[in-house]
Amino acid sequence: MAVRSALYNVVFKACQKAARSLRRDFGEVENLQVSKKGPADFVSTADKQAEKLLYEELKHARPKYGFLMEESGTVEGTDPNKQRWIIDPLDGTLNFLHGIPHFAISVALEEKGEIIAGAVYQPLTDEFYWAEKGAGAYLNDRRLRVSGRRNMQESVMATGIPVTGLGGDHNTFIAQQLAVMGATAGVRRFGAAALDLAWVASGRFDGYWEHKLNPWDIAAGILLVKEAGGYVSDFAGRTEVLESGDVVAANDALHAPLLKLLRGAKSA
Repeated sequence: MAVRSALYNVVFKACQKAARSLRRDFGEVENLQVSKKGPADFVSTADKQAEKLLYEELKHARPKYGFLMEESGTVEGTDPNKQRWIIDPLDGTLNFLHGIPHFAISVALEEKGEIIAGAVYQPLTDEFYWAEKGAGAYLNDRRLRVSGRRNMQESVMATGIPVTGLGGDHNTFIAQQLAVMGATAGVRRFGAAALDLAWVASGRFDGYWEHKLNPWDIAAGILLVKEAGGYVSDFAGRTEVLESGDVVAANDALHAPLLKLLRGAKSA
């Protein structure tokens, strides 16, 4: 990335601050105060502290922008273009709480209902994924492109297992997983949707699908995939993914066949 925009610098600085807090807390994970917001829905002091740091830094840099945050909800802004930050301070909370080193910070910027910038940052590997609308996607300073694979049989797909306590449908998921397993080289499940989408953008995964996600889980990742040359839709092929929370992402060759597999399995 030859020239880093002012927006990049704002988001990068905020993510770095939150990441320092998360790295420290990850080292002390067994001592964290942990509570449950609902069935199978955990929140820790690490989530709250990281979100507070992100909010303070982004609010200072762009005081008129609004916020949609996982832990704190909606904060209305005064920006005339209705710009707001969509924040997940710790995507992969369950991994974090079990000492599994796979989690990320996700920050997206929405303008009049459209995502115009997004970052996914993995604090432990120092991988900063960044995209701005029309300007491409990057991992640190390297330009990203989605996978070039054209054959489903050679592809590796990622997914997330739905949580029953949060309205997940295990029967549909199992049918879909069986269908995809039978047509691809393998399926992976790592438990952090933002990183799954970032890895589709970087070509590590050839595709990804999941149901009933929240906007803060996927807002930044959706833009990363699109700016890396990929396709993102819901299970009906529509682009209103943030509204439905249903995501199918892949490159131009594999998106349609993956969608067809998932649709067929859903009706089985």
